[in-house]
Amino acid sequence: MALVSLINADRLWTRLMALAEIGATPAGGVNRQALSDGEIAAWRRVIAWAQEAGLTAATDAAGNLFLTLAGRDRSAPPLLVGSHLDSQPTGGKFDGAAGVMAALEAVVWFAEQDETPARDVIVIAWMNEEGCRFVPGMMGSEAFTGTRDIEAIRAVHDVSGISVGEALDRLHAVFPDLARKPLGFPAAAYLELHIEQGPLLEAADRVIGVVTGIQGKKTFQVVVGGAEGHAGTLPQQERRDALAAFARMAAALHAEIGAIDAEIKFTIGRVTIEPNAPSVVPSRVTFSIDLRHPDNGVLDAAGARVEALCHRHAPPCAVTITPLVDAPSNDFDSRLRERIAQAAHDQCLPAMAILSAAGHDARHLVKVCPAAMIFIPCRDGASHVEHEWADPGHVAAGASVLAQVLRDLALADQPFGAGA
Repeated sequence: MALVSLINADRLWTRLMALAEIGATPAGGVNRQALSDGEIAAWRRVIAWAQEAGLTAATDAAGNLFLTLAGRDRSAPPLLVGSHLDSQPTGGKFDGAAGVMAALEAVVWFAEQDETPARDVIVIAWMNEEGCRFVPGMMGSEAFTGTRDIEAIRAVHDVSGISVGEALDRLHAVFPDLARKPLGFPAAAYLELHIEQGPLLEAADRVIGVVTGIQGKKTFQVVVGGAEGHAGTLPQQERRDALAAFARMAAALHAEIGAIDAEIKFTIGRVTIEPNAPSVVPSRVTFSIDLRHPDNGVLDAAGARVEALCHRHAPPCAVTITPLVDAPSNDFDSRLRERIAQAAHDQCLPAMAILSAAGHDARHLVKVCPAAMIFIPCRDGASHVEHEWADPGHVAAGASVLAQVLRDLALADQPFGAGA
């Protein structure tokens, strides 16, 4: 690997490990869920690092964090770069955080060279990418791009009954001096670095993934309604057992949807049972469905089949199916992908084109500006786990590629040429 000269690799790694101390779990992972005390503490630390370098901090109504390096033309659409700071309950040190810290390092290094960008460059930490505390995820980028209404986002509750609106109001009260940006504004481009969350780069011995796009995703919340009854007295044939109905649905869904082809990804990830008592026939089961495929036609057909199978196997219980996410597969900007590939080549870093199997905020940014992603390997492809790991050299390499692309765009009056 070439010498990484476009960033301070030691500073990047030190800060990334310091950030991982916030919400650290005994098993070595991170629990820093959206809008939690942990994320608030992460904001404080990241804002302090940014302000040391002369960046200014701001937020918006959706709780996105913006750290701005001022450019010569403050009216020109800015360049955006970032990821997210929230984690899964048993998440790792790198998912999201590596992207934010690489973005901050790239912009701080740029500022230290005494070069003024042609336009503002803004590091962003998006609100609730993970979607574990508040469902679904990517709320901050959805609000920013107009994909979802902010009032609908504010109305969502976590399992403790706290609404996104209440959590956002608390966040803003903690940072009363932060300027407020409008909810969405024109952007020249968006870049995001992330660990792959899969095994392909590691298996191919590649350091940089030039991400071609993100596979499509649909999610549903399914509620099965039955009736409570005494486990010892209610005859079997008279029962409206919500758990039994769920079991029939789950078996049918896994057998049919899960076997569509080798690229389908079907998951039932959360199940709640009520009243959840040993001697009471379950009256209500709520479960989640996560469905993904790179072909939008296959994905749409599978989504329709999900609903049909649930209705078929629900009786004698009732069933309500609520779609939560409908995100088609997307392609990233070819011009940015070419720049990423060229930067990897210039730095003698082995690279390959790769499709993202996981969802990211960049999926929504493609709707409002040219966008692209850089992947770096993670050990054994493991992510959303406490033993998630990325090699320090790979983190530095990805950040250096990011810095080269960002610097080239930032110094150009027209990032994509005349008439772009």
